Amino acid sequence: MLGEDLREAIGARDNLRVALKRVRQNPGSPGTDGLRVEELPLYLKEQWRSIKELLLEGEYGPRPVKRVEIPKPGKATEKRKRSIPCGVDRFIEQAIVQGLQPRWDPPFSDPSYGFRPGRSAPQAIARAQSYPYFRNSASIFTKTRRFAFLTP
Repeated sequence: MLGEDLREAIGARDNLRVALKRVRQNPGSPGTDGLRVEELPLYLKEQWRSIKELLLEGEYGPRPVKRVEIPKPGKATEKRKRSIPCGVDRFIEQAIVQGLQPRWDPPFSDPSYGFRPGRSAPQAIARAQSYPYFRNSASIFTKTRRFAFLTP
């Protein structure tokens, strides 16, 4: 179970407001509930008490995701599978990330790049190549990916 201070940080009004703003900035498609992101504020206004109660009791569970296939860039005949969560689940996940991020990010060392905000694979490669040990390493760009060959 989450500590009281963490639950308060996640459920703080300002945190929830920012979470809703971030979800609204990336509307996407509706999930299995059919709720569009622009409908989310009104839905939360009407349903928040019951959702919050479920969350605090540890009874809330995300709804099933909507599975869709979209064309792969540059490969018209190939498709990739995507999972589209419901809007409420996206909102809750965003609020949780915002509550956890300040607690879990500081212990990471500065050279750590994996799944960190404001960090990317190309930055990690550039950083690795800045070390004398990997200075002669090569990287190859494709349309969608960058591959690094780090050799001493």
